[in-house]
Amino acid sequence: MSSSNEVPDPEVPVRARSRTYSAAYKARILDEYESLDRAGKGALLRREGLYTSLISAWRIQRDQGARAALAKPAGRPPADTRDKEIARLRRENERLAGELGKARKVIEVQGKLSALLGQLATDSPSSGSESTL
Repeated sequence: MSSSNEVPDPEVPVRARSRTYSAAYKARILDEYESLDRAGKGALLRREGLYTSLISAWRIQRDQGARAALAKPAGRPPADTRDKEIARLRRENERLAGELGKARKVIEVQGKLSALLGQLATDSPSSGSESTL
């Protein structure tokens, strides 16, 4: 049999993929679209395979982005309060760890002093039972 008699695959693709557009592409098309007359706008849309609804949506996105950029305060963004709290807790943890180390040394010295005093008390003769010559 020849290949012209083969039946095409009836399987339909699961889902068509929608096109995605980069921000640079959107900006370029908007600039070009806004500089053209009515006939030129239609030609641009046909050439790029776009609809006027996309142009309208891209204008809204552009305007919202510009408003958001203008609304941002100038300068460095404020620090996150969680970062400040974490830094404060770390400093406090280091301070408390230092104090704990000092307290352990004091307790160790007190224990040794107590043992030494206890040993001296048992080694020395009692003062009332000493015999004199």
